[in-house]
Amino acid sequence: MKKPIALVTGAGSGLGKELAIRLSHTHHVILIGRRGKPLKELAALIHSHGSALAVPCDISDPDSRKELLDTLTKESLLPVDFVVHNAGVGRFSSVEDAASADLESMFQTNVFGPMALTKALFPYMKKQKSGTFLTILSTAALRGKSNESGYAASKFALRGYSESLAKEAEPYGIRVIRAYMGGMNTPFWENGDHVKDPSRFFQPSEVADIIMEQIDEKDEIIIESKK
Repeated sequence: MKKPIALVTGAGSGLGKELAIRLSHTHHVILIGRRGKPLKELAALIHSHGSALAVPCDISDPDSRKELLDTLTKESLLPVDFVVHNAGVGRFSSVEDAASADLESMFQTNVFGPMALTKALFPYMKKQKSGTFLTILSTAALRGKSNESGYAASKFALRGYSESLAKEAEPYGIRVIRAYMGGMNTPFWENGDHVKDPSRFFQPSEVADIIMEQIDEKDEIIIESKK
């Protein structure tokens, strides 16, 4: 029997990598990220027990997204049954110091990329009347945080989009799950200096375990930072 297909953005490291590994036990996984080398290394790891395809793609770039969709069509990988919107960038500063280029970068990756990818994949799910979108948000999508105004704004925007998508998806048997987590111990915080000790946060593997434990029962998963 053919395995269902999962697509994970930002799969080269951190939470995306951990979720891809867990999904690979039940799905053929399409690994999406900007850097080809870590994707290929992850695909090789997954091939020890499952199947995966590494597809370098910058979801913030329309041409790159088109190449991705062309690859999915060529490789007969549509419909995608499970989509993980995990790729994200954070640029941290005070409101006064926020650079326009940083704000644009965050919205292109954190909002417009997932919206465009959803728009392309949603019709296939509607046709088969099943599917799942897992949107990785942040507790910054629940409440604003000092030095994270632009990042929080992008995550609030993605939250609103995901909640609206859920309303449209429900009649077709499509689930839209939103996962809100606090900080994780990753290099993500190197783009700012307001988090002094990320080692106190959950590891990505721990967050992935929590998400997978709750995913069958909850459409909203909230994981606060471990202090």
